[in-house]
Amino acid sequence: MLLSNFFLPILKENPKEAEIASHILMLRSGMIQQSSSGIYSWLPLGKIILDKITAICNTEMINAGSNEILMPTLQSAELWKESGRYEDYGKEMLRIVDRNQRDLLYGPTNEELVTEIFRTHIKSYKELPLILFHSQWKFRDELRPRFGVMRGREFLMKDAYSFDVDYVSSIISYNKMFIAYMQLFKKMGLKAIPMKADTGPIGGDLSHEFIIMAETGESEVYLEKDFINFEGLSGNVNYNDNLQPIVDKYTSFYAATEEKHNPENFNNNDNHIIKARGIEVGHIFHFGQKYSTPMNANVNNYEGKNIPVYMGSYGVGLSRLVGAVIEANHDKSGIIWPKEITPWYYNIINLKSGDDQCDKICSDLYSYLRKNCNTVLYDDTNDRAGAKLAKADLIGLPYQIIVGPNGIKDQLYDLKNRKSGEIHKLSYPELLNFFNSKSLR
Repeated sequence: MLLSNFFLPILKENPKEAEIASHILMLRSGMIQQSSSGIYSWLPLGKIILDKITAICNTEMINAGSNEILMPTLQSAELWKESGRYEDYGKEMLRIVDRNQRDLLYGPTNEELVTEIFRTHIKSYKELPLILFHSQWKFRDELRPRFGVMRGREFLMKDAYSFDVDYVSSIISYNKMFIAYMQLFKKMGLKAIPMKADTGPIGGDLSHEFIIMAETGESEVYLEKDFINFEGLSGNVNYNDNLQPIVDKYTSFYAATEEKHNPENFNNNDNHIIKARGIEVGHIFHFGQKYSTPMNANVNNYEGKNIPVYMGSYGVGLSRLVGAVIEANHDKSGIIWPKEITPWYYNIINLKSGDDQCDKICSDLYSYLRKNCNTVLYDDTNDRAGAKLAKADLIGLPYQIIVGPNGIKDQLYDLKNRKSGEIHKLSYPELLNFFNSKSLR
């Protein structure tokens, strides 16, 4: 991508309305623009990151045997009244009356609607287990929306829903989603910690939050020190295997959100328990027959009896994840994207656009990278050299290739590792060898 063709509205100063790093950096780097309180337009750079995160999440859901659907943002209020949840959300739920005086709502979640889909089509245990998921915009009218996309009113969420004939089968589905979440976060270059969590308005008897550790996190959490460096999974997972031992290993560590923490058993003086801060990026729930019973989502079981199915729901805050990644990966100069979700891998910076030799080297490097890996941004603009370098640090691509008159003279070009800050001077052939190295493909 040529930067001269890319819409990247950089802000030079920190916006006054932003309080935390991710909000500041997303506004400054032109990823988002506020439309109204807690609601944002996603600009090209932000949309690329959001799409990459969504694609990784959806792929792992499919790997785990889920079926993708797409449910609408507007839902019938009658379904929520049927489940008994219509009043539970209070003012957080945006209620709408259409021109025919029908009560609608902008969905904050989709348990009722997906249950309606299920009960319409599934009648026998032979059609189970079933997991349906979609990625869709949600709306919750937060009293105090803040921190940009971290606590907005409109947000993109991947939510999945499992349906099983009995409790034992439903735990198998829960375990699949538990492991799928560990996998999808890992494939985004993130270290997520599963923690016992409160079920809240979703309800149920079993719940885990997935937390990314960050000093600026809004959640207070308690966990064993050894859990932070625990590497439980390597490579891909066979979701048809018995996953209970893997889940048991993860849950053998003490890790709990503030609501579920038991200070009587664990306190700050325990040398193996630490108090930290983190950001919730996923939440899974097992709630059995909470929705299927009042909504008559029944199937005939093995004995021919008509029974309510056992259900679970599983959410990943996709738009929230963008902010969470930045909170966990930034420095004073800007964002540092993990290589797994970076918009481009390389950033070519022409320090003197218009200079024939600089233009030639940059153009050749750009053509080579486009041909071989197609993951390169070329700053071919006429900005000052200092502004270009500051912009490159702000948007945070893993590697910067810096070409200027001094490098042309010495036939050495700067290769900067954005994360470490290390700069290596390489010849043109050495740059090509670097691009071709297996570790960077």
